[in-house]
Amino acid sequence: MTVFDQTDRDLAVQLFETVRQLSAVRLGVSRPSYGEAETATANVIIDAAQAHGLKTRFDAAANLVVELPDTQPGQPSLWIGSHLDSVPEGGNYDGLAGVITGLLCLIKAKQQGAALKQPLTLVALRGEESAWFGKTYLGSYALLGKLNQHDLAFTHRDSGKPLSDYMRAAGADVNQIAEGKPLVDLATVSGWLELHIEQGPLMIARETPVAVVSGIRGALRHVLAHCRGTHGHSGAVPRESRSDAVLGFAELMTRLDAHWGRLEAEGLDLVMTSGIVATDPQEHAVTRIAGDVAFSLDMRSQSLETIDKFYEIVLQESAAIEESRGVTFEFGQQIRSDSARMDRDWVGRLTRQCVEMGFSGEEIPSGAGHDAAVFSNAGIPAAMVFVRNYNGSHNPDEHMEMDDFMLGVELMYGAIANQ
Repeated sequence: MTVFDQTDRDLAVQLFETVRQLSAVRLGVSRPSYGEAETATANVIIDAAQAHGLKTRFDAAANLVVELPDTQPGQPSLWIGSHLDSVPEGGNYDGLAGVITGLLCLIKAKQQGAALKQPLTLVALRGEESAWFGKTYLGSYALLGKLNQHDLAFTHRDSGKPLSDYMRAAGADVNQIAEGKPLVDLATVSGWLELHIEQGPLMIARETPVAVVSGIRGALRHVLAHCRGTHGHSGAVPRESRSDAVLGFAELMTRLDAHWGRLEAEGLDLVMTSGIVATDPQEHAVTRIAGDVAFSLDMRSQSLETIDKFYEIVLQESAAIEESRGVTFEFGQQIRSDSARMDRDWVGRLTRQCVEMGFSGEEIPSGAGHDAAVFSNAGIPAAMVFVRNYNGSHNPDEHMEMDDFMLGVELMYGAIANQ
């Protein structure tokens, strides 16, 4: 028996489309972390929540909080939500699907007068994506007291202005955040639930519309690294005299790819990406040997030991290439995010609810990071539901069928109501 009807589905469609229109860019959508489009998205959720008799407010990190009308300040509650921002020219469902899920669950609980085990609270988080300031989980880290003065100085990829300026403009209390203390009594947060589109191809291949997440990969990344060599004329410098930054970087990636394959064959969980590669447009030319290649490096695994093992390989191989090619690698600041396991009690509830709905209740690991990992590593029971997503994620072609989405909402609400 389904709880959500056509009216609920129509509201979801309307919210997705409204947000898509307000954040549309050349390709896909852009909702920069702590930017105007992210705030505008929060206001769309506020309007819908208030229209259905729910209470809304912003916390000291400018995260949106939506509560049932009879929820008392400081009352222990179960949190549900996701993030409001997107990557540049990304898809509309990443993050937003989880926020709308939380809103629909609160609206349904109010309409039904549901006797929930504990109050349900929607928290729509700011700044989950690392694309804008180089650091992930800004809203949840701030909320849990894990954002420090150094983090607040991270600069925006486009403007070069510090994160603190953007947070302050969005209404956050930067001074309180800088103290590094939780913005809420963590004892009042009984759990964190998050629905998200799957960001890989497993569910498509297995024809699974909804699945339960078992764990989340941690990451080690360098947002801006360099391979530095020597500029020279492409026709005048022989091979043995070159310090070619392009070939140095290319050799590093080739060697790392070979190690990745070897470690994967040993059964280790690992992914590696260099998503940014660039020579300086003010200097590069067809007839010029590049003396500098800027690049990013992103390594992820459910095991921090595996990440550290692979990073040692990165350093060893880069040192070897420096010696053989006469280049220098500068990796710059290292940013880490911890891996996380989902709470087994909640995984069990969600799995049983899946089975009751006629699905396998299959568990799938998350290759991407999510705010759920932050809550889990802070000692708060966390769980996630994935919804099938076509065409991958972090791109304008994200595609989630509304039938699949509503199944995910049913699954989440059923597990909450049947605790």
